[in-house]
Amino acid sequence: MIASVKVPLLALALAVTTACGPRQVEVRTAPTTSSAEQSVQITNNLSQAVNVYVTATGSGEIFLRQIPANTVEKVPVQGVSGGTNVTFKAVTVDGARTYQSRSVALTGLFVWGVP
Repeated sequence: MIASVKVPLLALALAVTTACGPRQVEVRTAPTTSSAEQSVQITNNLSQAVNVYVTATGSGEIFLRQIPANTVEKVPVQGVSGGTNVTFKAVTVDGARTYQSRSVALTGLFVWGVP
């Protein structure tokens, strides 16, 4: 009878030791930031906020940020490589009006005013 109790206790002790043992941890550094950050400076001259989107050639529309009324903001354009042709779109929060920029090669900072 003692032998039959020792086997489950040994298995339990082994399981606890394994579960509570040291864990392997992977340590990484933060992604490097490029000195040539792609961004757009938006001047919203409207009396209401706009939702701003970017569309790169050959890809879908990416939401960037909501810009409050009568505000100027610099917005990073993440996920788009420098030199890529893009268009920016601003849609009023009520959805009544849409404004679109010309197609530009995104290199550094693009300045755009709405309207």
